Amino acid sequence: MQWRSLVLGLLLLRLGLQALLALLPALAPGLCLRRRFPFPFPPPPAALGPPAAPGRGGGDGGATGGDEYERRYSGAFPPQLRARLRDAARGMFVFGYDSYMRHAFPRDELDPLHCRGRGPDHDPSNLNINDVLGNYSLTLIDALDTLAVMGNSSEFQKAVKLVIDTVSFDKDSTVQVFEATIRVLGSLLSAHIIITDTKQPFGDMTIKDYDNELLHMAHDLAVRLLPAFENTKTGIPYPRVNLKKGVPPDSNNETCTAGAGSLLVEFGILSRLLGDSTFEWVARRAVKALWNLRSNNTGLLGNVVNIQTGHWVGKQSGLGAGSDSFYEYLLKSYILFGEKEDLDMFNDAYRNIQNHLRRGREACNEGEGDPPLYVNVNMFTGQLMNTWIDSLQAFFPGLQVLIGDVEDAICLHAFYYAIWKRYGALPERYNWQLQAPDVPFYPLRPELVESTYLLYQATKNPFYLHVGMDILQSLEKYTKAKCGYATLHHVVEKTKEDRMESFFLSETCKYLYLLFDEENPLHKSGNKYMFTTEGHIVSVDERFRNSLWQDILPGEEDSAEKIKPNELKAVNFSSNCNRVPDERRYLLPLKSNYMRQIDRMVGLI
Repeated sequence: MQWRSLVLGLLLLRLGLQALLALLPALAPGLCLRRRFPFPFPPPPAALGPPAAPGRGGGDGGATGGDEYERRYSGAFPPQLRARLRDAARGMFVFGYDSYMRHAFPRDELDPLHCRGRGPDHDPSNLNINDVLGNYSLTLIDALDTLAVMGNSSEFQKAVKLVIDTVSFDKDSTVQVFEATIRVLGSLLSAHIIITDTKQPFGDMTIKDYDNELLHMAHDLAVRLLPAFENTKTGIPYPRVNLKKGVPPDSNNETCTAGAGSLLVEFGILSRLLGDSTFEWVARRAVKALWNLRSNNTGLLGNVVNIQTGHWVGKQSGLGAGSDSFYEYLLKSYILFGEKEDLDMFNDAYRNIQNHLRRGREACNEGEGDPPLYVNVNMFTGQLMNTWIDSLQAFFPGLQVLIGDVEDAICLHAFYYAIWKRYGALPERYNWQLQAPDVPFYPLRPELVESTYLLYQATKNPFYLHVGMDILQSLEKYTKAKCGYATLHHVVEKTKEDRMESFFLSETCKYLYLLFDEENPLHKSGNKYMFTTEGHIVSVDERFRNSLWQDILPGEEDSAEKIKPNELKAVNFSSNCNRVPDERRYLLPLKSNYMRQIDRMVGLI
């Protein structure tokens, strides 16, 4: 009988506590009870408990699960919390940047665990390091425009002077053409544009007695990259070049589609600023050569090609590593330069991606079947090649925002966010069939943050502020090290690697900061800006619409139809997926049952 009395007593105690909790809202004014937002982060999502599993056939899975998501994501986002998160994102950048300057400069990268610098090791087999590091203070250069975006004029001016005074590209360093272009060339051009902007929207970023030094440095670097485009039968460049000696004698004849076909934005800007068509021409020739090698059957491109024969060595067609920024730059080249052929290529590519790579139900937010997912297929047959996606693919929802395909972007973003919620990071490769990482490291990549930021700008839905808060919290909790932020060696075990890649400061911190900084001049100045694939900002204006490249491509003048800046809205061409209506912005971007369905897809519930 004693156990019955004990159970009855516990039941009565529980009922009493529930009654008291029910009365608290009414008593709160008299008791001065109010919700306090912890600084800088709220409790982790796990504190909410797992959402209820969805019912079969798209049912709502019970009211409790729906309420769980509503409470977690659809409430108002207090301005005070947003300001604290903005400051926390700035603090994250400052800690990483100051640690680099204190412990690593003038070397390329920071080793955040041992508080020391890292440069190229000149081991030809160690491409992961030497493709990126050129012995030219990479992290400092890559971070320049982030300093400006955050309004730190004094440090921006100091950093620019350091680059001008200490950096030289006359180095016996063999670097990947793609990485040197997007990280170094792109940042030099972005900083030059910021310095010479007569409006100075970010504060006074001018440099006393500035004589276009950054532009001259960009020109010097690009000239050193040009040998990669020589002695190639297809016009597709070699993947690597020595900054002093040119293409190495034992250079590989194979390159990836993204590496060879994602140079047009930076090379095009340089050509148009200098009035020299050479750089844009070689980049355009490479893009067209790749485009002409697409499959006649599917219209898809592979991910690795032989630059001499044009033979596809890698026949995988996907949206991740090896392919991602090729598609991104078809669209962004059009946005920046207004060349209609760039948009035509992008439209065809996007249509073929939808036809052959997209799996799942037709409508993102309703209907039967699995939520949509973009998979890796054989470029010639469209048949599935494997069951993994990689973290670089998380950029694609942001690209879909730029073309107006917001509904599909919302659904795809939710898939990557569900993986993030499960691990507190995105594994480099995730096997969606096994619901487990194939490659478990996370090098502080920005792609999910980028898409989160762009989706918030498109929808103003506070859901994406909650997502950004989760990402910021995870980075702070799992990747912060003694001197900066470290790569996660294993997203499950949370072990660290001693490396902070430069894109953490140039992209990850920048997008997080902008997500929470509603009043940033980038949003309010009236100027139009575009982000490069490395997150560098460039202004979209008339001076980049004066084309020079036709001068050495005779016969193409008539076909190169121009788009004027005020016609840029044409990029939002989607027929059935437009900007999210105002009345829906403060609802969950996905219905609760479909959010749970996506969580279930990745094994979160």
